[in-house]
Amino acid sequence: MFKLNLKIALRNLWKNKTYTIINILGLSIGMACCILIFMFINYQMSYDKGYKNEDRIYRVVSTWNYADGNTFASQGVPLPLTPALRNDFSAQLEKVSAIQQAFGIVKINDVKGNEKLKTQERTFYIEPEFFDIFDFKWLAGQADELKNPNTTILTKETATRFFGDWKNAVGKSFNYQNNENYRVIGVIDDLPKSSSFPIRIILSYKNYKNKNMDRWSSCSSSSECYVLLKKDTDISSLSAPMAQFVNKYYTDKGPGKEGHHFQSLSQIHYDPEYGNFAGNIMPMKEIYGLMVIGAFLMLTACINFINLATAQSISRSKEIGVRKVMGSMRKQLIVQFLTETFAVTLIALLFACVLTEAALPGMRNLFNIDMSFNIFKYPSIFLFMVALTVVVACLSGFYPALVMSGFSPALAIKNKVKANTGGLGLRKVLVVVQFTITVVLIIGTLFIINQMKYIRERPIGFNPSAIALVDIPNDSISRIRFDVLKSRIMQVPGVKNLTLCMSAPSSSNNNESNFSYNSSKDADFQINTKVGDENYFKTFGLDFVAGRAFSKSDTIKEYVVNQTLLKRLNVPNPQEAIGKKLKIGGRSGQIVGVVKDFNNNSLRDGISPIAISTYKNSYYTMAVKLDSKQIMQGMANIQKIWNNVFPEYVYSSSFMDDEINSYYESEKIMGTLFKVFAGVIIFISFIGLFGLISFVAAQRTKEVAIRRVLGASTFELVKMLNGSFLLMVFIANLVAWPLAYVFVSKWLNGFTYRINLGIWPFVIAMCISLTITLVTVSIRSLRAAKANAIDALKYE
Repeated sequence: MFKLNLKIALRNLWKNKTYTIINILGLSIGMACCILIFMFINYQMSYDKGYKNEDRIYRVVSTWNYADGNTFASQGVPLPLTPALRNDFSAQLEKVSAIQQAFGIVKINDVKGNEKLKTQERTFYIEPEFFDIFDFKWLAGQADELKNPNTTILTKETATRFFGDWKNAVGKSFNYQNNENYRVIGVIDDLPKSSSFPIRIILSYKNYKNKNMDRWSSCSSSSECYVLLKKDTDISSLSAPMAQFVNKYYTDKGPGKEGHHFQSLSQIHYDPEYGNFAGNIMPMKEIYGLMVIGAFLMLTACINFINLATAQSISRSKEIGVRKVMGSMRKQLIVQFLTETFAVTLIALLFACVLTEAALPGMRNLFNIDMSFNIFKYPSIFLFMVALTVVVACLSGFYPALVMSGFSPALAIKNKVKANTGGLGLRKVLVVVQFTITVVLIIGTLFIINQMKYIRERPIGFNPSAIALVDIPNDSISRIRFDVLKSRIMQVPGVKNLTLCMSAPSSSNNNESNFSYNSSKDADFQINTKVGDENYFKTFGLDFVAGRAFSKSDTIKEYVVNQTLLKRLNVPNPQEAIGKKLKIGGRSGQIVGVVKDFNNNSLRDGISPIAISTYKNSYYTMAVKLDSKQIMQGMANIQKIWNNVFPEYVYSSSFMDDEINSYYESEKIMGTLFKVFAGVIIFISFIGLFGLISFVAAQRTKEVAIRRVLGASTFELVKMLNGSFLLMVFIANLVAWPLAYVFVSKWLNGFTYRINLGIWPFVIAMCISLTITLVTVSIRSLRAAKANAIDALKYE
């Protein structure tokens, strides 16, 4: 029976090739997009999975609440927190471990003592307990030896890169930071890319030295703490002990109320408030957004199928009537029509797989992740495709099957089934729904494009163009060479200016500190501190509204502040602040200048109160302002000089423009996705519309011919055929506008600086949808209006 149904289904599909192609094209594109979205979401949901005790692993994070309502959050913790937590929570926590991120120079010599490898690497100082919390796969060695200083553990890939073969790595050594030698005591398997830990080199925590080891007031995002709960311990039961813990150790009361809480491992990748070492964050709202887009894509394709199938049902009424007279039951007819739908869906799935494979390289480049369309390696993809096929086939085919199988056999044989049988009203509703989705995506895409354009063009308070940021070492020997480096680079053709600093004016490296202004009492908010030499302002193009730049100095004697700080301090006239005393972190100095406000972070955030000072021991970056016409040659000369001045270190640089653009990577990705998916939905919607108008025109051939004989013009006939479709698309716009407004408002609320919700994107979306509808429908209706009336009426 199935074989017969399949044969009939294929015969009918071949007979109606135009509608079959339209359905397969729409479904295959929609299914391909859904498969790609599923693969991406499946990859994101695999982050930090597979650990034995993953449901008991938590990270300790930090928060500060200020009297003015502002809050600050960090993934980091004060350095003394880990040992204190291990002591005070011994009854609730099975294991506690610190992990400290660092960067350094790794040198490896060959057997003759000659330098074989010199590279700058990200490293992690980790306690042995970390490996009791996370069960990494060991290839050689064990974690216990990490309790000894000058020991290291490498991943398989790193060990192979350093020593040729990871099996030979244990017992070998490398030099770190031109200072200490570390002996390899173990090799672990490479961590998956879907991990919040970009661990390659692990150093013994015994070697970590920091002046803040006992300071609770200092907190860095590079210092994290992980814990393993004891079995049967409820995380909510730790809230009260943690509050007591905070009161016990935070004896120096600052302007912010400190706090810590436990964040589950399963939430680290999805929480943008705290971040992680890998720098990969995918907020759940974006995952849900992609799910909704995928559902919209598939719904749009299914609406095409339903509309065409119900419209086409009239032409199959005689077939259905004959089948019923011959004894076919309604259930058998439903099975027959569903078989046709499944055949179309399976063919569409095959094309979707081809489209998915073709689109995968672009998807990998867009998200910079390693996704694979391998159903044997990732069986969940195969299960999803099976489920997608069943859902799409049932969703697309069940209603048309019910409609067609319900025809009266007497009317069907006499060919008297009405044209509106099968739900003309429903078809109109589905068209409105389909175009509502399309218009919402068009409006969303227009607003995203405009917001990103606004971000690119909005002045940020300084000039980031043609500024190279070059890393510089900051040990005592290197600091002696700073003046030589500056004088030699200033002689390079194309170099306009340079400054030594901790970081650029806009940077993800932002330090907050308590301070006092012309008083012994700390202010009730924190200040953002930056460090740069006397050329800092000229190099970055910062404008003064009062006072001057620094006098040349290697230590903190003078401060330059921004306008926002004075506003927060209720100092109306910038000139009043000149000469006032500012004390930050125990260091006092006079305010000598006030600069115009500049954005110290992305435009999602407001401008912080800022103080800039000089301090040679904190110079880790050399910012070089270049002539835009001589950037390539200038950078080559800078690198050559840098390597000559610091031969024992590794050169590294980036551009200020690229750093700022990186703030909006997720928005750029979402903008690209919206443009692609909006284009896909527009295409699916309008090929469905073309199919629908083709069928309507065919059904109304005689009516058109009679009207033509009675004197109707081509324009009047086209207007008659177009009118209902334009009305449906117009109604869809009216429905889409409030939905799009809610979506866009919520998205723009994530930016402190954003475009206004103007009317023009809504009007443009309406014009686009109506214009494309008019063109699509007119092409087909014009042909119907110009058809020879004699051919349509000669049998009447």
